[in-house]
Amino acid sequence: MDSGEPQTEAHAGEPHDDAPTKRIRLDLSYDGTAFSGWASQPGLRTVQGELEAALATVFRRAGAPPRLTVAGRTDVGVHATGQVAHVDLTDAQLRILNRPDRGGRPGPAGPSALARRLNGIAGLESDVRVASSAFAPEGFDARFSAMWRRYEYRIADAEAAQDPRSRFYTLWHPASLDVVAMDDAARALLGLHDFATFCKPREGATTIRELQAFTWERDADGVLVARLQADAFCRSMVRALVGACVAVGGAKLTADRAVALRDAARRSSEFIVMPAKGLTMTEVGYPPDAELAARAEQTRARRGLPDQQGID
Repeated sequence: MDSGEPQTEAHAGEPHDDAPTKRIRLDLSYDGTAFSGWASQPGLRTVQGELEAALATVFRRAGAPPRLTVAGRTDVGVHATGQVAHVDLTDAQLRILNRPDRGGRPGPAGPSALARRLNGIAGLESDVRVASSAFAPEGFDARFSAMWRRYEYRIADAEAAQDPRSRFYTLWHPASLDVVAMDDAARALLGLHDFATFCKPREGATTIRELQAFTWERDADGVLVARLQADAFCRSMVRALVGACVAVGGAKLTADRAVALRDAARRSSEFIVMPAKGLTMTEVGYPPDAELAARAEQTRARRGLPDQQGID
């Protein structure tokens, strides 16, 4: 079951009444193994669902629970170490963050207390963790102000150490792969193009993206690590790009053929979309504070609400 289908976010991050709000930026990470992706879905455990349930608990005496807006809605099984979200809180909700916890113990007050409260509800061994929470700069929007997203994909092939402790975030591949050929193919795919070949189609959504960086190298354990950066990624784009490079590394595809497939802008059976477990969202980049609002407006105008999903 593929349950990472984009969900509407028309309401996300918006207050539920006319009370003025202040925006809080959340930096978070999660192990996506047991999650059905980021976006809330009835009957399924999702990252957004877990965090919004915790927010509802924190602010249960202060009106309607706040909703989250995220930089990139990751798909089923995808991990994150550098995800960004925002939430809009009323003054009444902010006052709750200034109160001592249930045991009367002092702690951080104001927006920085929100991360501690959410992590306390999740528990010490939770698979989602909020690293920090702070007032966002004027004009900040976790989703629309973003300039780029970065992902990493890890593959332990026959030449690498296949460590069982990393099996949930590293794909094991049975054969040896040519990392030089893979890196050459990755670099050949860079630029502003229609990446329909590598995207799961969605009606009304553009597949034009700027792939700004894409490299392959082996780490100290011999694990193949891909690093990708783009203004945004459409659904399954990262895993499909990785799949094309794996085909090149296994001598089943040439770099020139990978480029030709990209330029054809239609789905192909010459490579496979790689499993989600090797994929991690590592960072989201934003412009200087003075340019945040302008960037958000530019992004909305260029692609519109349904298209700027940052999904994989």
